[in-house]
Amino acid sequence: MCSNTDNEVTFVKKEEFADRLSCACASVISAEQELTEIDSHFGDADHGLTMKKIAGAIDSAVKGSDGGIKEMLDDAAMAVMVLNGGSAVPLWNAWLDGMQENAPEGDEIDVPGIKAVFKRAFEELDSVSGAKVGDKTMMDALIPASEAIASYKGSDENELLPLPPKQPPTAPRQAGSLFPSLEGPKATGPRPSESPTRAQYPWRISFAAWPGLKCNGIH
Repeated sequence: MCSNTDNEVTFVKKEEFADRLSCACASVISAEQELTEIDSHFGDADHGLTMKKIAGAIDSAVKGSDGGIKEMLDDAAMAVMVLNGGSAVPLWNAWLDGMQENAPEGDEIDVPGIKAVFKRAFEELDSVSGAKVGDKTMMDALIPASEAIASYKGSDENELLPLPPKQPPTAPRQAGSLFPSLEGPKATGPRPSESPTRAQYPWRISFAAWPGLKCNGIH
């Protein structure tokens, strides 16, 4: 994070942007078992593994990228595109590809730049998904988060795109503790009594870990 002489944050460096992406990847990877359990009630119980593969690919691409922010995001999109992960792969690829389209080629990004990156990412994914809030998809997290980012009036990149705290590797995960504010409406129709509270939201939960989403409209 860099500042001007008035101690006002002016931009985020590429390395700091990469740290936020890697932290989000770690959050998703640590949730593999929870996502699998949730998906087992309404799907084929592969969402945790799929998201672990996608997050791992993004993390590796981000850490191995030698170019600027645009190239880093493009590398991440390409890394996801080649995965075998069903419908999740083209959706995540679309989001990341949208991010890189509006990203700067250099190694710094300011508030208008961050907003432009997430705006284009939403537009790209929205053109592929078509889902709306309430459809129990990743768009339940993405739409309100994108609206919150777009409406931000400040000038502090750290406030707009904060670095989530890193969970100690030895800290035990508590059942249902990932993003507890994502409760939302209950699913209609019968379901097993042992179903997790948010069993209908595996995509929504995994998507909400990402920088700019967990801290903007999803906290």
